[in-house]
Amino acid sequence: MEVAAVYIHIPFCHSICSYCDFCKMYYHEELVDDYLTALEKEIATYYHGEEIKTLYIGGGSPSCLSLSQLKRLFQILDVFHLTKEREVTIEVNPEDIEEEKLQLWKRWGVNRISIGHETAQAKYLADLGRSSCLTSEALSLVKRYFSNINVDLMYGFASQTKREFLKDIFTLLSFDVPHISTYSLILEEHTKLYLKHYPRLDEDVDASFYYLLSSILEQHGYTHYEISNFAKEGYASNHNLTYWQNDHYYGFGLGASGYLTTRYTNTRSLSSYCAGKYRLEEERVTKEDAMVYEMILGLRTAKGVSKSSFFRKFGCQIEQSFDIMELLNQNLLELKGDHYSIPKEKWYLENSILIKFLEVKREK
Repeated sequence: MEVAAVYIHIPFCHSICSYCDFCKMYYHEELVDDYLTALEKEIATYYHGEEIKTLYIGGGSPSCLSLSQLKRLFQILDVFHLTKEREVTIEVNPEDIEEEKLQLWKRWGVNRISIGHETAQAKYLADLGRSSCLTSEALSLVKRYFSNINVDLMYGFASQTKREFLKDIFTLLSFDVPHISTYSLILEEHTKLYLKHYPRLDEDVDASFYYLLSSILEQHGYTHYEISNFAKEGYASNHNLTYWQNDHYYGFGLGASGYLTTRYTNTRSLSSYCAGKYRLEEERVTKEDAMVYEMILGLRTAKGVSKSSFFRKFGCQIEQSFDIMELLNQNLLELKGDHYSIPKEKWYLENSILIKFLEVKREK
């Protein structure tokens, strides 16, 4: 089993966003110190010395750590055997962008920055519980040290107008970054917005925003290579492609998930984690499970799922494993050369199409 990717979760934040359902907690210096000690022990317990192609540090807000804590984090991560072509990403909040941290990340081998911009509209930032967004001045500072930059864009706010959305899109385009991740606001249970009964944007309007965004970004040189992601040539996220290609990866840290011989999720309890009780649940992955994951993850991408690659992995044809004729007849799937994919004009319906796909899979 080849494992070439690592995800590291840093759950600490200076403030808690109202929409966030990830494992997170308020920053406290002493908690961070204890957490890093536990993280080091977890990595020592499970990492087997494989060569790692991608390392992704997410959260939470890993950029909220102090300089000394960041130095300790990277000393811990030095245990990984990274390839020369490695991609090392860290998630950054706009308010944490400062030259000393950028210099430290560069020095320790980070070569990709992902910035949580979300929106430039003050009223929607307030809805999200965020204090700031990315500015051109802050981005100019980032660009002194990094060229591989992702910026997140969120839309689908209550009462958001097309004019407001276009303003956000063209603000983003003015940043001239090589990768853009986009998300329609989802009201996850137990988040502040969900509990406050935040009104959803009309679904038809939300769909029109999705296709408008895709059209504009493609006109400006971005490839819409995955349901939510756009990249200029050569800048697709190699780490995320690990997930979508159903490849194996480690997940370390509070609430992190990984895929080895099992799919596992770590505890969200800081006390349990620091006591060395890392795993919350594990699921044995059967061959049939792996084939299902191969399809539902690969169908998120523009390229789709390769018939020949599927056969090499599992020793059987896609058509032998899944009854997909109905989906093909309904134009919810298409076959182009060697690849099955969801037609681009149906991408907004991806979740419902994948549900249909799971309903028609053959029982073996």
